[in-house]
Amino acid sequence: MRVLTAKQIKEVEKRAFDGEFTEEGLMKCAGTACFRKIMKYYGEGIESKKIAVVCGNGKNAGDGFVIAKLLCDAGAYAVIILADKEPELREPLMYFEEAVENNVEVYRFDEYVFDCDLIVDCIFGIGFHGVPKSPFDAVFDAVNNSGATVVSVDTPSGTDATTGEALLAIKADMTIAISTLKMAHVLPPANEYCGKVMTVDIGIPESCYDKKYVQTITRSDVKNSFEKRAKNSHKGSFGYQLNICGSYLMPGAAVISAKAALRSGAGLVKCAFPKSIYPVMTSNLTQPIFKPLCENEDKTVSIGALNDIFEELKWADSVVAGCGLGNNDDTQVIVGQIIKKSEVPIVLDADGINALTGFIDILGDRKAPLIITPHPAEMARLIGENSGYVQSNRIDVAKAFAKEHNIIVVLKGANTVVTDGSEVFVNTTGNPGMAMGGTGDMLSGMLGAFLAQGMEPLTAAKAAVYIHGFCGDVSASELSQRGMTVDDMLSVLGAVMSEFE
Repeated sequence: MRVLTAKQIKEVEKRAFDGEFTEEGLMKCAGTACFRKIMKYYGEGIESKKIAVVCGNGKNAGDGFVIAKLLCDAGAYAVIILADKEPELREPLMYFEEAVENNVEVYRFDEYVFDCDLIVDCIFGIGFHGVPKSPFDAVFDAVNNSGATVVSVDTPSGTDATTGEALLAIKADMTIAISTLKMAHVLPPANEYCGKVMTVDIGIPESCYDKKYVQTITRSDVKNSFEKRAKNSHKGSFGYQLNICGSYLMPGAAVISAKAALRSGAGLVKCAFPKSIYPVMTSNLTQPIFKPLCENEDKTVSIGALNDIFEELKWADSVVAGCGLGNNDDTQVIVGQIIKKSEVPIVLDADGINALTGFIDILGDRKAPLIITPHPAEMARLIGENSGYVQSNRIDVAKAFAKEHNIIVVLKGANTVVTDGSEVFVNTTGNPGMAMGGTGDMLSGMLGAFLAQGMEPLTAAKAAVYIHGFCGDVSASELSQRGMTVDDMLSVLGAVMSEFE
């Protein structure tokens, strides 16, 4: 699914208006589609519910007036609350007058107490930016403190549809995106205000859209990424994956990454690690091949292991490096040499990414595709900024870095960004329960396995991110966001993979 800026969706609508559509026609379609979605999720016992449809005086209010009338027609006690003044634009005014003629009650904000079951937010649309002024700031506070369920139409009022900025905004339980997603639905901090995001089709034809938009990763795209396994396959058919991960202080990262690779279909996984963690590796893993390496005084892999690593690179079909590897001079040299020597796709995570800080030029010396999977703080270190800057510019930062260095960037976080510098995708699976140590190691192991099986790097990144989040959602639904662990996600990974074979 597309993810558009305010400017882009306005251009789409203009193309529709240049054709057979009118503004009032699309407004009626939008309001009707939103009404149906509201009824689907909140329609049970509608006759006994009190509903406030809070409207501004712009075009988004027109959708609200349509919704209010339809809710009353359905038997609800629905009223229109004017946040400021009556509409003046022709199309919203037309539907306001129609609602009034059909006996929908109208109140001004300062006349109404939000003692209701459901609030429909139609105050501001995609044109909003900045900070809400009086009386809208008071309206926002009243809605947020009402205790009612809140449904926002298109974007939560107070959020910037393009940048995701939200200084003071409506906090919705559900947001109904009209036609397609907007950036506010996937970028922080606005995505925090959206609740569950649903989309509705209002009939704009495909010909009105461009092909260069940011996209979401879809289930069907991921499913199509996997080829049917041939009957006469052997382990070599599904690739050899080399994991260079782990250290004395972080052996679990190597274990998690290896388990994820095994559950993701790699034919053979070889774990290369500092020799001191051999007992941890062998007590938690039985299927991989083990390659203990010489270590330094920090008990991380020593540069003395480089010859062994070079030999293993010749064996591999994909390489995962960095999970729990440690961060010191030896690590920096080792990661640099892996980038230079590997002829198969590389996944760099965690300390593998940290090793690049200050040595970015080494990315130009590689022979093979490279995928990095930074979280915002790691990305910030790479570009010499702070994590706040990265979070405020997630798509632009990831895309620019990927394009400059001709790599794939997987910028982790809520709505993970995947880009090769040309195409940009955002993920919609996953939940806050995944915000814990080890989930990134799991993602890297999965990504390496998909590469080992022959997937193109961008395709592999999209599939790994989507399925990884899916595992998080399954674990949260079965346990809880607070109670789930990475082991729980690993335990469902095999079953989840059956959804995509």
